[in-house]
Amino acid sequence: MDIPQWLVWAREIQALSQTGLAFAHNEYDIERNKRFLEIAAEIIETYSQYSKERLVHDFIHQPGYATPKIDVRGALIQDGKILLVKEKMDGKWCMPGGWVDVGEAPAASIIREVKEESGFDVTTNKIIAVYDANRSGRPLSLYHAFKIIFLCDIVGGRATTSFETDAVDFFAFNNLPELSENRTNSYHLAEVREHILNKNRPTSFD
Repeated sequence: MDIPQWLVWAREIQALSQTGLAFAHNEYDIERNKRFLEIAAEIIETYSQYSKERLVHDFIHQPGYATPKIDVRGALIQDGKILLVKEKMDGKWCMPGGWVDVGEAPAASIIREVKEESGFDVTTNKIIAVYDANRSGRPLSLYHAFKIIFLCDIVGGRATTSFETDAVDFFAFNNLPELSENRTNSYHLAEVREHILNKNRPTSFD
């Protein structure tokens, strides 16, 4: 899915102003960069359902040098089928995962996320892919993000839902449910399947 040009501009203005605020040394620089944040918010408000007030509040609470966020996803295979969880937020399915917490290693993060969202205990086997998440299915994301997909091995636990998930199940690759495209899309799953078929396949990356 192509990113609309207005969002590209707004994200860049927000990132530049966030970084500018991190290094601002006088009142003039602070006020100027805050105004840039407002401009980014005004652009997004014009083309989306987000309000300027909410956006400015969110932008102000993104301190420091602007860098991409990290989304991790776990690919769990059993009898040739892949584990997916049903998101309460949109009622659609995806590989378990989420944002990496500050201070947490990516591998530790996916182990935690898989346990929280599916109930399974896993170990990480390999990295299947590292993608620019904003160019692979996100219809609207205010911040730039990378997606890391781990191949995981199940070592314990059982299928259990959570406050984020309504259902946990394994699906054949040729009989998938409706996907939560901003989390997991058909391109991601096709790459997972290729790694299952070819254990020597190298990590895919943008």
